[in-house]
Amino acid sequence: MASTISSGGDSSWVTRLTNKAGHPVSPEYQELKFTLHRKLLDRVNLEALSSVHGERVRAEMRSAIARLIEEERTPLSFVEKERIIDEVIDEVFGLGPLEPLLDDPTISDILVTTPKLVYIERGGKLYRTPVQFKDDAHLKRIIEKIVARVGRRIDESSPMVDARLPDGSRVNAVVQPVAVDGPLLSIRRFGREPLKAPDLVRMLTMTEGMLALMQACVKARLNILITGGTGSGKTTLLNILSSYIPEEERIVTIEDAAELQLRQVHVARMETRPANIEGEGAVRIRQLVINALRMRPDRIIVGEVRGEEALDMLQAMNTGHDGSLTTLHCNSPRDALTRLEVMVGMANANMGVRAIRQQISSAVDLFIHLSRMSDGTRKINYLTECVGMEGEQVTTQDIILFDKTGLGENGRVTGRFRPTGIRPKFYDRLRAMGVHVDADVFQTVTEVL
Repeated sequence: MASTISSGGDSSWVTRLTNKAGHPVSPEYQELKFTLHRKLLDRVNLEALSSVHGERVRAEMRSAIARLIEEERTPLSFVEKERIIDEVIDEVFGLGPLEPLLDDPTISDILVTTPKLVYIERGGKLYRTPVQFKDDAHLKRIIEKIVARVGRRIDESSPMVDARLPDGSRVNAVVQPVAVDGPLLSIRRFGREPLKAPDLVRMLTMTEGMLALMQACVKARLNILITGGTGSGKTTLLNILSSYIPEEERIVTIEDAAELQLRQVHVARMETRPANIEGEGAVRIRQLVINALRMRPDRIIVGEVRGEEALDMLQAMNTGHDGSLTTLHCNSPRDALTRLEVMVGMANANMGVRAIRQQISSAVDLFIHLSRMSDGTRKINYLTECVGMEGEQVTTQDIILFDKTGLGENGRVTGRFRPTGIRPKFYDRLRAMGVHVDADVFQTVTEVL
């Protein structure tokens, strides 16, 4: 059996930034903006204004900046005056040059490599922007403003930080001496409206049949590992699959930076914490996984397994917490098995290789592997079942694969979602749990054109 779906050719998102970030920035302009900013801070009592309604504060600020511009006697057109007023307001209340980028919902990543080199990701591809910071000190001040909002600090003694913005965006910042050429800033954005399952089907990340199969696996309480590289869509898929967990179940989530957006009511969320200035008080994922077992969870969701906590996660899956979900960085399901072995070994549990593999084979039921294609789209490359042990090896079998066949119009990836024809061993478990899956999903080839 075969079906065909089209990948379309809409490339409207490739448009250049047209808001205030799109203007060229001269050194004289930057200098004027910072002069106005400095004078504004000297003249205005921000503490007193904090008790005033937001819109009124902004109106007062705009008037004050307009008066300062007149005092500078710099010849500016009306449009230039409005633009510089907006940017000074952003410096005071927001994140300076980043504000127009944060206001653009089509941008998924903001990557600041140097003060003069800012990239964005839109539609899965990177583009350089005209956005610039005045210097290293300006960029560092913006970074400090971000991390201060979440009670973190960044300086020479603690030069790296993970944080999140109020909208849920994940932030990673690095400063000197670790950052050689000046502060580094990466912001992973999340859509204001989280992607839903039909969106991924429409975007050809998967087929409707694959979605129905994964939904059934979640409802039947299979343990699922979502694997893939950076930016492949693991967290997005984890959010979507978690939405199929029944409302009556208690869910405990564990993350480095809280970014999961679960729709259920009964969700207990935990987040790691870095060490304080004395190097104490750090809370690691492994500690939270162990603590989660004492919280009477029906399901445990770990945002990402990357170290010794893998052992505790596997043990949780093997001790009555079926239906747990997590993500893992790797290149394929077979690589995921190798990484799990290495991470369990990091726990210093003195377990032999065979014992580790037995833990993995009995804990994990399904691997879902995502990849980002050359055209920026994401695809589920593998739906792979973990079958068990055969001798000394963990055995797996691919259920559905994505075969890339080439590039179509506008460089769009073409290929097909190809079932291997194997009906997974957990199929009988789905039926026993009263979860129906159409057998056609294991036979129907879907072409992506």
